[in-house]
Amino acid sequence: MSVAFSSAALRTAAGFWAVVAVTGQLIFAFYVALFYGRGAASGDLAAWNKTMPHGYVAGDGLGNFAVGLHLALAVSIILAGALQLVPPLRERYPAVHRWTGRAYMGVAMLISLDGLFMVWTRGTVGGLTQHLGISLNAVLIMVCAVMALYYARARRFAEHRRWALRLFLVSSGVWFFRVGLMLWLAIHRAPVGFDPKTFEGPFLTFLGFAQYLLPPAVLELYLLAERGRPVARLAMAGGLVVLTLATGAGIGAATMGLWLPRLAS
Repeated sequence: MSVAFSSAALRTAAGFWAVVAVTGQLIFAFYVALFYGRGAASGDLAAWNKTMPHGYVAGDGLGNFAVGLHLALAVSIILAGALQLVPPLRERYPAVHRWTGRAYMGVAMLISLDGLFMVWTRGTVGGLTQHLGISLNAVLIMVCAVMALYYARARRFAEHRRWALRLFLVSSGVWFFRVGLMLWLAIHRAPVGFDPKTFEGPFLTFLGFAQYLLPPAVLELYLLAERGRPVARLAMAGGLVVLTLATGAGIGAATMGLWLPRLAS
């Protein structure tokens, strides 16, 4: 079996997933910017409460600022993350890649701290497990950001690449949650495994942690396959194709069933 063929197949499959995922994230960023920005521009911050519990609380200036900052940072980190994944940008304009990367890591740290503040002062949907899941996600984002920066400054670019990819995936946890939830609902045509009123249940408990633990686990398999035998690379490529199709289906379900309807309302 050709080493070159298996390597090319793995790179192509990974690129296929990246294009689909980044497209889905840009759709999500457009939704966040337009839906929440529309409320902010019109002075109707209470409109945030239609989709976000305690999004706006009258008289709580600090909390409202934290929510607005979190939304702005969410759009920023998606755009910066998308730029980091563009190979020509890294190869032809390394300075742009470096500065965008620094901004990305800085925003990742800030959005994590802001998210922790929001969760433990404003609350969120679901129960304690959701709070703990979001908190662990924030901690992992900060750890990955620190490690990616450390290896970049040490000019150990192979290790930097691995930690930067981990950072991208754990930073995408909120997006993975929505895509995974909508794919689950599209498959079952009903809220199986959780109560839609309380937003609690075993499936949401699972998804609350899987959203940022499963993608990095797949990444580790991918990194192993890169250094493995041709058969391992081909197997990983096939697995990525399946995951890409599932990701695309989840993006379609979230776009048509969640984001577009809210923008049209």
